[in-house]
Amino acid sequence: MKKKQLIIGIVVLLILAAVAFWGRNRIHFDFEEFKVQVAMADWRKIVFALGCIYVGYVFRSIRWAWLLRHNRRVPAVSLLGTQVMGFTAVALIGRVADLVRPYLVAKKTGMELSTQIAVYIVERLSDAGAMALIFSAAIVLTPAGSMPHPELVKKAGYWGLAGTAGGALFLTAVRLAGNTLAAGFERVLGTVSKKMGLAVGHKIRTFQTGLDTIRSFSDFAVVVVLSLGMWVLITAAYLNVAQAFVHSPQLAGMSPANCVLLMVVSGGASVVQLPVIGWFSQIGLVAAAITGFFGVRPEAATACAAMLLIVTFLGIVPVGLIWAQVENVSLRKVTSESEVAEQGGV
Repeated sequence: MKKKQLIIGIVVLLILAAVAFWGRNRIHFDFEEFKVQVAMADWRKIVFALGCIYVGYVFRSIRWAWLLRHNRRVPAVSLLGTQVMGFTAVALIGRVADLVRPYLVAKKTGMELSTQIAVYIVERLSDAGAMALIFSAAIVLTPAGSMPHPELVKKAGYWGLAGTAGGALFLTAVRLAGNTLAAGFERVLGTVSKKMGLAVGHKIRTFQTGLDTIRSFSDFAVVVVLSLGMWVLITAAYLNVAQAFVHSPQLAGMSPANCVLLMVVSGGASVVQLPVIGWFSQIGLVAAAITGFFGVRPEAATACAAMLLIVTFLGIVPVGLIWAQVENVSLRKVTSESEVAEQGGV
C-alpha cells in the first residue's frame, strides 16, 4: 500500500509540475490580487464554518456509538477522540490511514476490529447516500437559470436521485439476502473470472455484516437523521467559506445549490488523498472548477479553494495532534498497525 501511495504521489507531482510548466506563461496569476482576496475575506464566516465542521465530528461520534449499540453500549460522545485523531491521520498521512478510526475504536472499546470495519462500511455508505440525496434535491428543486450548465446539472441531479434509490434497493437486498446475492454474483462473474467472482461475493458478504448493525426502522431513521444533519453542517461550512470572499461577487453571492455542486467537485478531488501533495492537487482542481463553473477569477478561486481545504479538511489537524499527544497515540504507528490488523483479519 505504501509503495502504491508513493507511486501515485510521484505521478501526481509530475503532472502538477507539467501543468505548472505549461501554464507559466499562458495563465496570468496576480499574487497581489490573491493577497487582497484573503485580506478582505469575512473571517467571521470562516470561523463559523470551522465551527460547523467541528460539530460535524460530534455527529460522527454519536452515529458510530449508535451503530455499536447492539453489540455494546458506549456513551454518545465517548468516541469523539477516535474520530478526530482518525481524520487527522488521513489529512497528514493519506487515505492509507482510513482504517485508523475503526482501529482506535476497537482498542478503546475492547471489541474486534472486524466489528468496527462493519460500522465503518455503514458509515461510508450513509455518507454517500446523504450527500447524493442533498445534491440531487438541491439541483432538482433549484431553478435552472440560477446554475451553470443547467441542462447538464439537472440531468446529473435526476441521475443522482435514481442512483440513490437504486443503491437503497440494492442495500436492502444485501441486508435481507446477502448470501444468496453473493452466491449469484460468484456464479455469474465466475464464468468470466473466478477471482473476480469470489472478490465481489466477499464484498457483498462484508456489506451484509456491516448492515447488520441496522436492525430496525428506528436504527435506520437515527442514522439517516444524523447523516443528513452532519452533511447539512458541512454544506453550511462550504457555503460560508465561499461567501466569506466578499471581494468576489460570484463567491459572495454563492447559492446553496451551487455550493452543493462545489462540494461534489471537492469530494471527487479528494478521493485519492495523498499527504501534502494531495493538498495542492485538490486546491488546483477545486479552483479550476470554481473558475470554470462560476466565472470566478483565478486569484479568488484559488483563495477560496485553499480556504475550503484548510477549514473542511485540515482544520481538525491541530485538535487531533493535541488529542493524540494527550492520549499518547502515535498516528503513524496506529496507521501501520491498522493495516497489519486488517490484512490479518483481526
